Amino acid sequence: MTDIRTCLWYDDTAEAAVALYTRLVPNSRIERIDRRAPDAPPTLIFFTLGGTPYSALQAGPGQTHSPAASIAVTLPQSEADALYDALLKAGGSQVQCGWVTDPFGVSWQIIPEGFIDRLFGDDAAANTRAFDAMMQMQRLDLAALDAALAA
Repeated sequence: MTDIRTCLWYDDTAEAAVALYTRLVPNSRIERIDRRAPDAPPTLIFFTLGGTPYSALQAGPGQTHSPAASIAVTLPQSEADALYDALLKAGGSQVQCGWVTDPFGVSWQIIPEGFIDRLFGDDAAANTRAFDAMMQMQRLDLAALDAALAA
């Protein structure tokens, strides 16, 4: 059987990162933690976020996370807001257009359900207004996007 999962590299915080992620995202769990010895820090952690498989490699310094790869989560607006707030409360930082960098340096896109579809309708002028409105947002807001579409 083929197992495909995204692997995230951490210097020394893999276990804390995975604990935060699986606590915040519904339908998530830690599947397995591999250690070189019983009292050693984890080397590899297998987990799922919202049913999507990931692994976390704790391999020491040398690699950093980049916004070029991110965890994108689509939820109803209220749940998207709650996840966004929880990542900020945990020590994350806001980035434009619904992105949050978590306290471990991983980029997340927190997307309210229906947001992407609203950007790509049949009316090119409305799409431009919606996109321009999105570019002014940090937290993605369906009501503000709908107002831009209706203008």
